[in-house]
Amino acid sequence: MDVPFWVWAVTIGGIILILAADLAIVDHPWSKKSGPKEFGVRQAAWWALFYLLLAVAFGIGVGIVGGPTVAGEYFAGFLTEKSLSVDNLFIFYLIITGFAVPRQYRHEVLLVGIVVALIMRGIFIWIGAAAINQWSEVFYLFAALLIYTAYKILKGQIKGEEAGAFDYTDNVFLRRVRKVIPFTDDYRGGALFVRGEGGVRMATPMLLVILAIGVTDLVFAVDSIPAIFGLTQDAYIVFTANAFALMGLRQLYFLLAGLMDRLSQIGWGLSIIMLFIGVKMFLHALHENGVPVPEIGIGVSLVFITSVMVITIVASLWASKRQRAVAETDESGAATGVGGEDRGEEPR
Repeated sequence: MDVPFWVWAVTIGGIILILAADLAIVDHPWSKKSGPKEFGVRQAAWWALFYLLLAVAFGIGVGIVGGPTVAGEYFAGFLTEKSLSVDNLFIFYLIITGFAVPRQYRHEVLLVGIVVALIMRGIFIWIGAAAINQWSEVFYLFAALLIYTAYKILKGQIKGEEAGAFDYTDNVFLRRVRKVIPFTDDYRGGALFVRGEGGVRMATPMLLVILAIGVTDLVFAVDSIPAIFGLTQDAYIVFTANAFALMGLRQLYFLLAGLMDRLSQIGWGLSIIMLFIGVKMFLHALHENGVPVPEIGIGVSLVFITSVMVITIVASLWASKRQRAVAETDESGAATGVGGEDRGEEPR
């Protein structure tokens, strides 16, 4: 789809205005009670619905202008990035809880994380689109990267490894930052820098939180951008699908924070999707180089991705419910004394 510069400008400007309005409404600057407030579940639900409807409306608009094929590419890309953003969400959760960010500042931290993610992905989209235009062979590289990523996710899922096994609050980059910059021991509101004793300028832990999220966003951009390029090579569709998938991420955090441990099977779905797109991209690369192989259509991709995510989410919730039932049964048995060993009777 040939997109003129002014459409790019209007789209990016609109995204900035929406995020600014989101933050302004959350903070309620006109309220009698000043200062940041905790993000409520009801408020998060309304905003999450708003962003979902906004993404769907944009996709419909793309379909009207560009046709059903372009709309299918957008929705397939949106669903893929939305599913991959679950991992972003879980890592954000680990970072925020690991650094013990005060609840009233968490929505601001998440907004910064989303903005950084958009910038990172915008850069990778520009690089990826330029590389594809110059060398069709780059599809082989992207396909290999996706298949390897699927292998890593699957390996961790089989071993029962959790993202929480890695400490995202302490890595080589953050340790070096701590050596170079003096930090306060506690938060000073939402400030990144404050004046310490003797007028010395010091950073607060909030800066470390932002840096940790930024490094994480960089890693996820490397994995997610090749995934969506496997569905469409239209840079505008790639960017907007990423943008709309990320913009509602902050609200999903507050909705799903209590459900993080219940999405235990989501890794299976993500690995299957990454493998599927990797194979699709590999077939496309062969086709581009004159090899007569069948290609996977965007309609098949959309149905496959949607089905996999629905199945894995339902399976995760079912597995979690079953585990809780087993745990409650074990606790009940321990309390009453299974097998008559502890019935409260005096031994004879």
